[in-house]
Amino acid sequence: MKLEKSKFTNGTGVRFSLTQEDGTEVGRAYLYILYNDLHAEPFGFMEDVYIHEEFQGQGYGTQIINALVEEARVRGCYKLIGTSREERPRVHALYEKLGFTKYGREFRMNF
Repeated sequence: MKLEKSKFTNGTGVRFSLTQEDGTEVGRAYLYILYNDLHAEPFGFMEDVYIHEEFQGQGYGTQIINALVEEARVRGCYKLIGTSREERPRVHALYEKLGFTKYGREFRMNF
């Protein structure tokens, strides 16, 4: 048996930043647009969504995630994946409120 490695994946990323009038960042999120050979359309990966603690609960998370979702749609993604740590029930509730569904598990290996 032979294992081959080929370069077929490409992608791009978009950083969303929500700032106050004075330039102070309130929150951020990243959208990665990725391609593979299983679909003609790309998929989106939502990563590192963060709202600074003093601004949480004021609708900023909803605002930044809605902008990210719209960008994934505009770029023709057939799906959008978001991950979250198990101990974040408030975040999970927000994701579900915004239309995400729990789908599988995330497995991770840190280096």
